[in-house]
Amino acid sequence: MNRTGAIITWTFVALHALALGLGLFGLLIAMPHPELFACNAQATAFYAQAMTGTGGTAMFLGALSMLAFGLWKLGPRRTLIFFCAATIISATAELTGTKTGWPFGGYEYTNFLGPKLLGRVPAAIPLSWFYMSFAALILADTIVAGRLWRSIVLGTWLLVAWDLVLDPSMAAPNLQYIHFWIWHETGPYFGMPLRNLAGWFGTGLIFIAVGRLAWNERVAPRVPIAVPYAVYTINIGWSMILSVAAGMWPTAVAAIVVSLIPATFAFAAARRARA
Repeated sequence: MNRTGAIITWTFVALHALALGLGLFGLLIAMPHPELFACNAQATAFYAQAMTGTGGTAMFLGALSMLAFGLWKLGPRRTLIFFCAATIISATAELTGTKTGWPFGGYEYTNFLGPKLLGRVPAAIPLSWFYMSFAALILADTIVAGRLWRSIVLGTWLLVAWDLVLDPSMAAPNLQYIHFWIWHETGPYFGMPLRNLAGWFGTGLIFIAVGRLAWNERVAPRVPIAVPYAVYTINIGWSMILSVAAGMWPTAVAAIVVSLIPATFAFAAARRARA
């Protein structure tokens, strides 16, 4: 069972990384240079797939990666409780945000991330909230040695740290050929309103707390962190590359300090726990 669980989980992680890589190819090479594919039918088909299929697919595979890991190492009860809390609460926040502007600010999604819930929020978006928050919580729980509220707050911080580099690049004015969403208001953080960050922290804190507290366990089981770390850092790295391409290199530097370095502390903490 352990071997089967490992094979399934790492297969999904590899496919997730591949889909993200294809997405970068589409964003940074294919879209700016369509002439590279115009003379070949197969290349044109590949180009079209890279443009329309990899965004939502990558999020779906990320969710499968962390679902498989959770079922393998934490069991179905804990995993499905957290999955439901993360997806339902984040979807509610996103649907409210795209309708009213709260809690994230005024924005709307484009069509690049696939089918939408109620015509407003891509169905893949709540899945991305789930897999990144689940990975962040497991890393945080390892770092703070199972201290319940510290792990919830640190997990929320690691989630928001992803947004610090993700959001500016996904709607960057310099990447004029593609926007994943469009802001209807501006603010001081690379054109984004600061309440977007506050909304991320509040939304993440609520569903991470609900999902974790519903386990009814003060101390969570100790689990290996290689998969959560891989999923977390792959997504941070993807956002960093896109940010640099958009000329927003300060967010990439910040991501190293506020997300990658803290997440890496989990390995030292895991070694101490085994000693």
